[in-house]
Amino acid sequence: MSETTHTDASRQGGLHHINKPLFAVTGGFIALFCLIALYDLDMLSSMVDSSFAFSARYFGLYWQLLLLGTFLMGLVLVVLPGSKAIMGGRDTPEFPLFQWGAMIMCTLLAGGGVFWAAGEPMAHFLYNPPYFGGDGPTEAAVNPALAQSFMHWGFLAWAILGALTTVMLMHYHYEKGLPLSPRTLLYPVFGDRAINGPIGLIADASCIIAVVAGTVGPIGFLGLQVSYGLNALFGIPDAFGTQMVVILGLVAIYTISAMTGLSKGIQILSRFNVILAGLLLLFMLIAGPTMFILKGFFGGFTTYIGDFFGMALYRGEAGLFGDPGWLGWWTVFFWGWFLGYGPLMAMFIARVSRGRSIRSIIIMLSIVAPIVTAFWFTIVGGTGISQELSNPGSVSTAFEGFNLPAALLAITQQLPMGFLVSVLFLILTTVFVATTGDSMTYVISVAMSNEDIPSLPVRMFWGAAMGVMALILIYTGSGGVGKLQSFIVVTAVPVSLVLLPSLWDALRITLAKGREAGGN
Repeated sequence: MSETTHTDASRQGGLHHINKPLFAVTGGFIALFCLIALYDLDMLSSMVDSSFAFSARYFGLYWQLLLLGTFLMGLVLVVLPGSKAIMGGRDTPEFPLFQWGAMIMCTLLAGGGVFWAAGEPMAHFLYNPPYFGGDGPTEAAVNPALAQSFMHWGFLAWAILGALTTVMLMHYHYEKGLPLSPRTLLYPVFGDRAINGPIGLIADASCIIAVVAGTVGPIGFLGLQVSYGLNALFGIPDAFGTQMVVILGLVAIYTISAMTGLSKGIQILSRFNVILAGLLLLFMLIAGPTMFILKGFFGGFTTYIGDFFGMALYRGEAGLFGDPGWLGWWTVFFWGWFLGYGPLMAMFIARVSRGRSIRSIIIMLSIVAPIVTAFWFTIVGGTGISQELSNPGSVSTAFEGFNLPAALLAITQQLPMGFLVSVLFLILTTVFVATTGDSMTYVISVAMSNEDIPSLPVRMFWGAAMGVMALILIYTGSGGVGKLQSFIVVTAVPVSLVLLPSLWDALRITLAKGREAGGN
């Protein structure tokens, strides 16, 4: 039964269902963060930087092992008989395959799948990752640059979004009646104390704050990036007024989408996003350096697979708890970012995956989505690398200072119909971030109200709150948004502990499903 078919008002949730202590903790923390940014951004920067350095140094290795273990355990689950079990209390899928896949694809990619796809392969091409070494931007650097990008946005990143945690949440929520919230992931360890005690409150608050930080960051950066693009393409002033209009428009789109729910706005927005992305990819593949892209994809993917464990466990000179250096601003930063999203992304995926088997959920998340992402990065980033090889400085000059939107526009404007393609990429980026905004607004509201279908005022509040927070931080200067983006790595410390039980409990659930099927 889809969400829109429910008529019982109690199923829609109400304000009396709000978890008031959780609302007070999360809302208060976010308000405090904004107030400190307005009062003394330098003090906030110092606090975040020191916390970031501590988190990266002492938890970086644990995160590397956690992500690798999550991916490998997911592969184990796929081959077990119990993985055929249908989850979510439905015999048939709630959403058709394309719509389901579109909603999932828009989760991780929306966090930065356009600007990072242009910028990260170029960064690794210009400045070779230490694992591979090398002498700068040469033909030999192409495959390693793409492989390093695949490592950061590929199998491990996608797996942590729900390969194991989705299985747990669907089992405990739809079969055992426990809340669809992060605290449920701690139930195997703490039992009822995780559901009704302060442990659960801390778990939920940490996960919600991490997701708010991880979502407000892209919202704020979108305002900065689209404002830059509008200035470059149309001469519109790149100023706070433009950034504010962009963000308010974005907030209106994703809040309305979240209010209409999974069966309408979120699904429609995701489907539009995937179709537009597919058309742009196809155009770039045909109009761009087709053979270079195909060669880069297969070459980069071969390097990725061949050096998979080496890259996943690379510590460089950091050792166990040394200064992470390059790792801290690349791999560990990304792992912290994706870990922060993990529990609430799993809630979203659990909600849209009803009627799917454990096997199909893991294959979609851990295998299909990463391969599609790798191809996306090769088409966008590989085109830029090809342009840079043919005409040195054509992309790298604009990219100087790690200017992600400038790198994207430098790539798209060199293509046939470059102006139109550039405009469409700005639209795509906006819709991408909107799909993250609507899905995260929805699941934050679910976690906040302990209801499958949260009340409209709660959805409206969180949608607007994230937009207001982005505007406040942009008003302080782009540094405020950057510090919030770094802060998600700090919040990933408690969130990564919430995710730990999934390593063994998803296996236990799948084995139990296999025994049930064998006994029938």
